[in-house]
Order: sequence, then C-alpha cells, then structure tokens
Amino acid sequence: MGCWRVPSTVLVCLLLLRPPPSPACPAACRCALGEVDCSRQGLPEVPKSLPTNTSRLWLGYNFIMVLGQHSFPPLPELLLLSLPHNGLEIIHSLALVGLRALQELDLSNNYLTVLTPETFLPLSSLTMLNLGSNRLEELQPEVLSALPQLQALLLQNNPWVCSCSILPLWLWLSHNREKVQDKRSVLCRVPEHLDKYPIMALGNESFRHCRDTSLSTQQYIIFLTIGPFSFMVSIVFCIFMGSITVAYHNLCREPHLCRRSHTRRGH
Repeated sequence: MGCWRVPSTVLVCLLLLRPPPSPACPAACRCALGEVDCSRQGLPEVPKSLPTNTSRLWLGYNFIMVLGQHSFPPLPELLLLSLPHNGLEIIHSLALVGLRALQELDLSNNYLTVLTPETFLPLSSLTMLNLGSNRLEELQPEVLSALPQLQALLLQNNPWVCSCSILPLWLWLSHNREKVQDKRSVLCRVPEHLDKYPIMALGNESFRHCRDTSLSTQQYIIFLTIGPFSFMVSIVFCIFMGSITVAYHNLCREPHLCRRSHTRRGH
C-alpha cells in the first residue's frame, strides 16, 4: 500500500492545479471553436453561463431589452459581441465589465436613447462600434473618448437633433472624420429645415449663434458679482433718501424751524 502514496499525492496535486472545466454550451446556443451562436432563440437575457474560451458571441434577433449590471460572465477572450435587433433600451454602466479584450461591438437596430461614458470604460481594446438605427438624438463625446483604440464608428439612421446641444459631438466628429463610417448617412432629423442634412456637412457658421449666446467663466463671475452689488447699492441709496425725507418732515413739524428755514430762503 505504501508504494501508492507518492503517485496518489502527485495525482491529487495535479487535479488541484488543473483549471476548472469551462461551462458547457447553453442549450439554446450552438458552440464551435470559440464561436457561440445564440441568435434567433427568443432569449430575454444573456445566457448565465458561457464557455470561458468564447471569442465570438452572436446574440442578435432576441428580446434582450436590458443589459443589467454584470450581464456577462467573465469572457477574457471575447473579441466580437453582436446584439442587433433586440429592442435593447438600457445598458447599465457595469453591464460590459469583464470584456476587456472586446474589439467589435454591434448594438445596431435597437431602441437606445442614452449612453454614458462609464458604459464603455471597460472596453479599452474596442476598435469597432456600431450604434446605427437606434433612437439617439445626441451623444456625449466623452462616450467615444472612453474608447482609445476606436477605429470604426457607425451612427447612421438615428434621429439626431442638430441644435446647439449637438455641437460637442459635431466637434468630435470633425476631428475624427477617418473613424466615421458612411458619413453621408449620419443625418439631422430636427429642426425641420435641416431634416436629412448630413451632420458632418455642417460648418462653423451653423453653430455661431451657440457660441455667441454662451458666456465664458469670467463673464459668469462678473455677472454674478455685479448683480448682487448693484442690488445692495440700490437698497442703501433708497434707505439714505428715505432717511433724508423723514428727517425733513420731522423738521417741518417744528414751526419755528420751518419758519426760520423759509425766512432764510426769502433772504
């Protein structure tokens, strides 16, 4: 029996050092060579367990309306995530944590209206982002600035509101033209006179009124300083004039003072 102790100890150590088995392929999906296809399965959410070696994940044409906090298990090798045609409305700021290797993200043909910079912070390797055919009226440039490796961006078929609020996005697009795919399809929807006008064809003159009506920090400080100061001066002046008027009326109540005053005026 003693001769089996050493091999058994070695076997136990090997079993302990062995990495845990990868989760099996979800029943609704098809898995092969790191590719997991869960599209067109009527899924209301992302499958809870996915193979850890997944490199390409297809989730299009389902009913995933919300990506909540930590919607995905850790997938350190995931390079492509496809989520089009899901009726997706909300993406939690921590929904994409654990996808640090992701390079391509397709969120097209959904109902997204708002995106926050925190959402894409975990995706430092992302090179392609498809936001086409959503309900985005504006987009904070900080959302795109959070993607240092971004090379291709699709924004077509969104109801962009080309008012002063879109100026920051227009500036980002103007400085990153090479990253914007199909520029002619990024069109204004509002106001009416700019309907179907390419955002990137707008010039500086289109936003001149936005810059003219905005106040600088120094102007705000001056405005906030002069306003209360003028108000206080007016109050002091009113009190001073009121005091003079009251004093004069009090003097006139003394007949001899008033007569003396009138007599001096006569001379």
